[in-house]
Amino acid sequence: MSDLVTYLPPEQEAIRAKCFHPTGTFVEFKKEEVEQSIPERFEKVVQLYPSRLAVEAGNRSLTYDELNKIANRVAQAILDQSGERAEPIALLLEHDAPMIAAILGVLKAGKIFSALDPSLPGARIAYMLQDLQPSLVLSNGKHLSLAGEMAQKACQVMNIDELNSGRCEENRGRPISPDDLSYTVYTSGSTGRPKGVVQNHRNGLHEAMIYANGLHICAHDRVALLYYCSASQGIKIMLSTLLNGAALCLYDLKEEGLGNLRNWLIQQGITVYFSIPIVFHQFANTLTQQDKFPKLRLIQLGSDSVTPREVDDYKKHFCANSALVIRLGTTETGTLRRYFIDRDSPLVENAVPVGFPIGDQEILLLDETSKEVGFNRVGEIAVKSRYLSPGYWRRPDLTEAKFKSDPNDPKSRLYCTGDMGRMLPDGCLYHLGRKDFQVEVRGHRIEVAEIEAALLSLDTIKEAVVVARQNGLGEAYLIAYFTYTAQSSPSVTEVRGFLKKKLPDYMVPSHFMSMEAMPLTPNGKIDRAVLPVPDNSRPELDAPFVMPITPVEEQLAQIWSEVLGINKVGVNDNFFDLGGHSLAAMRVVSRVIQKFQLELPLKALFDSPTIADMAVVITQNQAKRAGDEELLRI
Repeated sequence: MSDLVTYLPPEQEAIRAKCFHPTGTFVEFKKEEVEQSIPERFEKVVQLYPSRLAVEAGNRSLTYDELNKIANRVAQAILDQSGERAEPIALLLEHDAPMIAAILGVLKAGKIFSALDPSLPGARIAYMLQDLQPSLVLSNGKHLSLAGEMAQKACQVMNIDELNSGRCEENRGRPISPDDLSYTVYTSGSTGRPKGVVQNHRNGLHEAMIYANGLHICAHDRVALLYYCSASQGIKIMLSTLLNGAALCLYDLKEEGLGNLRNWLIQQGITVYFSIPIVFHQFANTLTQQDKFPKLRLIQLGSDSVTPREVDDYKKHFCANSALVIRLGTTETGTLRRYFIDRDSPLVENAVPVGFPIGDQEILLLDETSKEVGFNRVGEIAVKSRYLSPGYWRRPDLTEAKFKSDPNDPKSRLYCTGDMGRMLPDGCLYHLGRKDFQVEVRGHRIEVAEIEAALLSLDTIKEAVVVARQNGLGEAYLIAYFTYTAQSSPSVTEVRGFLKKKLPDYMVPSHFMSMEAMPLTPNGKIDRAVLPVPDNSRPELDAPFVMPITPVEEQLAQIWSEVLGINKVGVNDNFFDLGGHSLAAMRVVSRVIQKFQLELPLKALFDSPTIADMAVVITQNQAKRAGDEELLRI
């Protein structure tokens, strides 16, 4: 099943052939151009398009020349403070233009960047900094105190807001090898701790080439970046945009939510959109039949399984001149497969394939004895390539265990993904989920062992098991089962609050079930298959149940109940204690906006997480609107 040469059947190639910007000129990213450094490629793009828009975020816009000069100032400041050794630099910055400039500055200085999301729990940031051991943390005024607290005395902290224009703004031309490490991305770890996946400059450029040539990204494209750059997908989108002369347009999904995404996509003239399937589906639910996006030529979905539901969303709401692209990839391997869909594409097996080869790799499907299976047989997806991650940061043992050398090609290695797949005779691949205890939730790959370890660090919990299930919409969610050491079980509020201090939002289970004892298999292991499925009852919270009284409270309670799948919600119940998370919050806010005909940012639910608090916000908003309308009549 060799994938060393890109192949698409005629119907796939016909759709891809339409994926060009209607007025732009596509320039091929040549294979030999991956044999350089990321800054070297970026500086060539700056020479070609100095006055073109490079980054737009909020009210701030930077041309390629302006972005390059800021990055050069950052690079000079880093070198002045930490010297020229190739070492890690941590970034604690929000999803904004300075983050992009800081990343480029670190790379220009010949260092290795790791972007850490400031919204993560402090304990998780502290662990990653301890593991990374950076020489320097780059931050700004907004997060400077957090950076200082997290870094403590282990390393220095630099405030990039204070870098004046007196520093050198010229390209340094520092020699950087394609083999030099460029960045580290932390992912969930089976040991109970995050693990850092490293990449080199060659792999970053190769992924930019895969995106550019496969999707025809050109200097006239405007690419939406919804991902924070602590995620590998965010970095790949950034590189594929800026290394091909396109405009990178940042939208903060955590702050803005889905309410304004439609208007933003239209106003910004976005031509290329990337997101995880569940975000796309929730976004599509906010649209009407009249909503069209005439400039949006390409929608790529990945990082989680795509279902026929998302294909229907695309066909219902997006123009015939656009294409839907399904992507399969991992942090360790980069992009593996791609599948193109247009308005006329049928789904033969009522499932969405992940598609055909993208080149420079060989996909093998292996059985439990590591032997290759035939067509139409299920096996674990393994990747043989010269462009795999160099390995795991400061984990040579794990690197040796996960990456195997290829005796037939000293430059190529083999990586087993843990994903299951089935290959058709024409080379089309279907993704069939995970083989191990790693699960995919809201676009993130999670080792449940890390959540279980966090639960077991709570003194009152004796045993803990975390499993993933699917709701009626086909969306994965986590359930935590635990036995307890005290006379009575800890409350859901207590356990959830404890985990929120240790884990990111997407790793905190939606449901918690206390058990007197875990079910066991005949050989004494916990029998995960017979663990009970949670019902729709309200969890045991610290807050007593209080019935909604006012019409606004009753309407809010109905919305929360339907979104969270809980049969009754009290006015003092915290949305997040009920199992709510950031994507569920987007769904609630969208429905509140539609129900009450008002403008409401996503942040409102985080600031007012109970029905009682949210009812006050809505009532005040309605009163203000009524007053404004009265003034207009006068």
